[in-house]
Amino acid sequence: MAKRIVESFIDDIDGSDAEGTTTFALDDTNYEIDLSGSNREKLEKALAPFITKARAVRAERTHRGRRGAAASSRAMSREKSTEIRRWAKAQGLPVSERGRIASTVVEQYEAAH
Repeated sequence: MAKRIVESFIDDIDGSDAEGTTTFALDDTNYEIDLSGSNREKLEKALAPFITKARAVRAERTHRGRRGAAASSRAMSREKSTEIRRWAKAQGLPVSERGRIASTVVEQYEAAH
């Protein structure tokens, strides 16, 4: 005997067929919503001005030991490095995509902030 199980998604906005589940977060609350392609595009378009100006943040692990604390401090320095690189590029300063950032660039960033 064969069995076919079909899972379908219904758009939570208009009841049409949805392509899948979209997840997003705001103020430490994660949300899920099932959306069709056109409604997902509407959501992305509405959020685009905010996303282009925002900083991406990696999710924190819930189970941390010693290594987690060290990883957390590295993540913070990575975030700051990314912020400094973006600022330097906007200022027309030479900065590599990876590796160490020149101390002169870091000093200029800190003086500007």
